Amino acid sequence: MVIVGAGMVAQRLVEALVDRGALDDWTIDIFGEEQWAPYDRVALTSFFSRDDAASLLLDDGTLWQRPGVRLHTGTGVAGIDRDRRVVRTADGSEHGYDAVVLATGSYAARPPVPGNDLPGCFVYRTIDDVDRLRSWVTERAASGPVRGAVIGGGLLGLEAAGALHALGAETTVVEFADRLMPLQVDAGGGQALQRMIEQLGVRVRTSTASRAVLGDGDRVRSMEFADGTQTEVDVVVFATGVRPRDELARAAGLDVHERGGVMAGPDCRTSDPDIFVIGEVACIAGRVWGLVGPGYTMAEVVADRILGGEATFTGADLSTKLKLLGVDVASFGDAFATAENSLEVVYADPIAGRYSKLVLSDDASTLLGGMLVGDAGAYQSLRPLVGSALGGDPAAWLVPGGIEPPTTGAMPDAATVCSCNNVSAGTIRAAVGSGCADLGCVKKCTRAGTSCGSCVPLVKQLVNAELVAAGIEVSSALCEHFAMSRPQLFDVVRVSGIATFSELVQRHGTGRGCDICRPVVASILSSLGRGHVLDGENAALQDTNDHVMANIQKDGTYSVVPRIPGGEITPAGLIAIGAVATEFDLYTKITGGQRIDLFGARLEQLPAIWQRLVDAGFESGHAYGKALRTVKSCVGQTWCRFGVGDSTALAIALELRYRGLRSPHKIKLGVSGCARECAEARSKDVGVIATEGGWNLYVGGNGGFTPRHAQLLAEDLDIDTLIRSIDRYLMYYVRTAERLQRTAPWVESLEGGLDQLRAVIFDDSLGIADDLDAAMERHVGAYEDEWAATLRDPQKLSMFTSFVNAPEVADPDLEYVSERGQRRPAGPVLITGPTLTTLTRS
Repeated sequence: MVIVGAGMVAQRLVEALVDRGALDDWTIDIFGEEQWAPYDRVALTSFFSRDDAASLLLDDGTLWQRPGVRLHTGTGVAGIDRDRRVVRTADGSEHGYDAVVLATGSYAARPPVPGNDLPGCFVYRTIDDVDRLRSWVTERAASGPVRGAVIGGGLLGLEAAGALHALGAETTVVEFADRLMPLQVDAGGGQALQRMIEQLGVRVRTSTASRAVLGDGDRVRSMEFADGTQTEVDVVVFATGVRPRDELARAAGLDVHERGGVMAGPDCRTSDPDIFVIGEVACIAGRVWGLVGPGYTMAEVVADRILGGEATFTGADLSTKLKLLGVDVASFGDAFATAENSLEVVYADPIAGRYSKLVLSDDASTLLGGMLVGDAGAYQSLRPLVGSALGGDPAAWLVPGGIEPPTTGAMPDAATVCSCNNVSAGTIRAAVGSGCADLGCVKKCTRAGTSCGSCVPLVKQLVNAELVAAGIEVSSALCEHFAMSRPQLFDVVRVSGIATFSELVQRHGTGRGCDICRPVVASILSSLGRGHVLDGENAALQDTNDHVMANIQKDGTYSVVPRIPGGEITPAGLIAIGAVATEFDLYTKITGGQRIDLFGARLEQLPAIWQRLVDAGFESGHAYGKALRTVKSCVGQTWCRFGVGDSTALAIALELRYRGLRSPHKIKLGVSGCARECAEARSKDVGVIATEGGWNLYVGGNGGFTPRHAQLLAEDLDIDTLIRSIDRYLMYYVRTAERLQRTAPWVESLEGGLDQLRAVIFDDSLGIADDLDAAMERHVGAYEDEWAATLRDPQKLSMFTSFVNAPEVADPDLEYVSERGQRRPAGPVLITGPTLTTLTRS
């Protein structure tokens, strides 16, 4: 067999043949024009932020080392001689065949406008394309700001725009249609998407046709549009779609569709029965299929047919879920309501940046499709229900907090769970029934979740539900890269002394990690004092906020929250914060945790802001991390006539003791000076209330989406016992809680509940009390303010730049208006009308 093309679909075909034992009778030669083995083209954008293209490779090399499998990279096929049954490569060599599979994919189209081949004009399709584009922008950036234009506002166009924007280029997206992503979203969805993308600093021009790219022999200089306007540019990226690479088939005399694509039947055979076609170059049922999922299905069909089977390609789920420039976009089923008499239920919230639509049958009972922009959280629950009864009020699926996702047990077997690989809920259930007892085994057996990965949470839910129903213990593995739970992983790092993610995954895991395990390991390393959060590879593990030690806001700026222990602050401290806010024109607000939040700081301003705050005696409030946030207090007996304990002094002592303590989730404490509870201590993870006999200790409370009242753990404790009890409680939580588990569900998950917790803390039932005490003392003794340390390190400071070519330049797209004496992001007035006026006058 000769496979022409070495992309994702070609690799899937080789894997399918190997899995079916085809190497007993066949040898396989794969020819690819690129120098790389098959790589993840879906994740191509990530190559902009990494130097190692090998990280995109789909296989570690073992597949290509199998006897009977030969991969020829950098070797294109120039022709097929059907009479002699040989293929001829570009270097003139010939290879005989019994079967040929065309997997040549597509090429990126350039619109037929003058100047589209000037230096500085790029397409966006391969690793080499990305490398050339990145090099061009980097070189231009050395001499000043770079202005970029992306022609095409579809999926590839927005990915390219995100890449340019991340490289620091001033980016404009130009789309001929009246909205972005016209094939995925309707007018309302396009409007919401454009609004959110523009808020991130990317300009958008819709209903705009490009007339010419202008420049000189040296490079591109500007673009001219059909309306006669021009814009200056230094780089142009064409993302106007792809075209099937069917030239080889045309030359060989195979039937080709008039609009492109090699024609084939449901068996993926072309007009020559010995030549098959798969992937984006295939035209089956009168259309080409431009997603990787249908290509994978075709590969499975060909593998089956080669070995005498009768599999057919009957179509594929074209649902998509994407994150473009940080904005979630999803569409599924009949998203544009093309079915006769279909109904549309729409929820739009432009302020919150949400647009959601469900398409229903004419009796409003059956889900036909939908689209989600801004918040695609319901996608995993809704997509498998296409063609099924939705149940309940359809609007409840769209309104925030309206409905809980259905249990996976209610999902019909025919529902598609993984659209990339066309895997149904029934297939996953069958895999569990046949002996697969964990997520990794199910993924290997069914291939569900092995492509884009967006369905993995749903696959895991299905697997766990089936295992529980069968009476089998469910694995507590953190993710597919670590077979251990978070508590087990914590103990491994604690005992072994491992200080980096690389060493941990090498010794105790597999692969390169994911967005589940990497932040978890970062948190564990920080909890154990294994280095600053921005040291070495630790920086790359952090979530968005931890990565810059600030909370990102909706307009792309950041908030700054200095620590104010116990809510106590001197007049000089207030003046210092006021001076910083005035100098940098920051919006200020008192938080619910008795701190002052400063909004609107640009990335490059953060070091200067924190330098002034540190000089004034402040330190990081860790508002950005899963760590201790605040210890809220009332004034206590110092001032209050009802107070029976010095709540302010105790709150300050506790906050200074536990500051910087990284944990599975955020931690909040409260201290009230009497039973009147002005500090709302019983809504905190740890609550302390003064009594005539000492201090009552409450644990496991929280606000948020699922509020919980804290429960009484112990009464009338003296100060030393109280602090020792909190020490042990927090360290026991840090060690044993699961990923992102608040203290309330953690306490409930303990086998003996509150009684077990009391036994561990007060009776040392596990024999670990001394260890917990020592761990807390190490934390207290090793504490260092993260921002103060960063300000002393030039390498860390170099991370805080908005534009790599102009570190001090402000983002010109940030716009503000004045409101109540302070600035806020430009946008609609959120509350208007006579009611507000009346309230204000009153």
